[in-house]
Amino acid sequence: MNIFRTDRDYALDLDSQDELAHFRGRFVFAEPDLIYLLGNSLGRLPEDTVDHLQSVIEEEWGRRLIRSWNDGWFDLPERVGSKMASLLGARADEVIMADSTSVNLFKTAMAALQLRPNRRKIVTDDLNFPSDHYILQGACRLAGPAYQLQVVPSPDGLNGSPEGLAEVIDENTALVTLSHTLFKSGYVYDMATITDLAHRAGALMLWDVSHSVGAMPLDLDGCEVDLAVGCSYKYVNGGPGGPAFIYARRDHHDTLSNLVSGWMGQKNPFEFSLGYEPTPGMRRFLTGTPPILSLAAVEAGIDLILEAGIDKVRKKSVRQTEYLIALWENLLAPIGFRLKTPRQPERRGSHITIGHDEGLRIDRYLVEHMQVLTDFRPPDNIRLGIAPLYNSFADINTAITRMRSVVEDGLYLDYKLQTMVVT
Repeated sequence: MNIFRTDRDYALDLDSQDELAHFRGRFVFAEPDLIYLLGNSLGRLPEDTVDHLQSVIEEEWGRRLIRSWNDGWFDLPERVGSKMASLLGARADEVIMADSTSVNLFKTAMAALQLRPNRRKIVTDDLNFPSDHYILQGACRLAGPAYQLQVVPSPDGLNGSPEGLAEVIDENTALVTLSHTLFKSGYVYDMATITDLAHRAGALMLWDVSHSVGAMPLDLDGCEVDLAVGCSYKYVNGGPGGPAFIYARRDHHDTLSNLVSGWMGQKNPFEFSLGYEPTPGMRRFLTGTPPILSLAAVEAGIDLILEAGIDKVRKKSVRQTEYLIALWENLLAPIGFRLKTPRQPERRGSHITIGHDEGLRIDRYLVEHMQVLTDFRPPDNIRLGIAPLYNSFADINTAITRMRSVVEDGLYLDYKLQTMVVT
């Protein structure tokens, strides 16, 4: 996109040409004047979710009660998982909804280590989500003192290092696991290339696609990925703390073990046998009773993306991130803001990170006084998450214009350097 104007009328003109603009009206806007740029952290509430949950609560729970388990609740993790598979480039029987991303990462990492019993190393990078690091550290402690987690450093604190990964993935590597889209910078790994790098060394590949799913097409099967996990509450708009998912390539299903084994993954759970026998397929990754209301919310969020078409969502995302970068270049770069996200569309996700020495105080002023919800990540990163189904070009223009005024007018100077619990 070539931008020649930075005024709001230009943004409104872009919105008038947007084929997905009508989806904005399918979301709840309790504060019409709020500029919400945090779809990369918590997606907005779809109107369809409100209606769907009301039906589930009143009819399925209220009227049918426990009979609803046989009316569809029992199979809900698989049914919603099959829809999620459409966003992942996977087959319907390769995805199951379960637990949180962290729990699922633990389950899949331990399953991978069991498939490579003579190898003792897990490889990741220092830009992977911190929770993923904590889980992998715990997995190594549980597996035994011979296991190690090798962390590949980023060359610049923003971009991944395929070259660094290639240097350390070897015959002792059991598992390579990375975030596909990096949470701080929005950098996107080449999934096929890194997966092939792991496979050539005989290792398994596990991707965390939490910051990718719902914002861009994925091709887990085409890239021959072994395992993947991700959340539902960002671009999928599945609700706060919504259940996550596990993907496992079909040819692994009979060999994978779930160390957090529970009755929902048991082959015949209502025989109440004391001996555990895993059920065939992805259901073996279930542990406890599925959260039905949360699963219902996720289903409505996925349906909305499928209706819009993930390719169209990605096309708009690229246009909007290009527009934001152009506004940064014209309005923000001259007053000290730094672009922390790759310019190449294929190497960035749907959030843009802008650095500034006063990033924390600028972000706080935007949130508390400017009706612009962004977030801050240390040391100096302001993240702007673009959700194409409900964010407009005018939203982006307004946010950048207000950000510029916060600095030009020195509005942030009254803030002390202290953070809130959630930033």
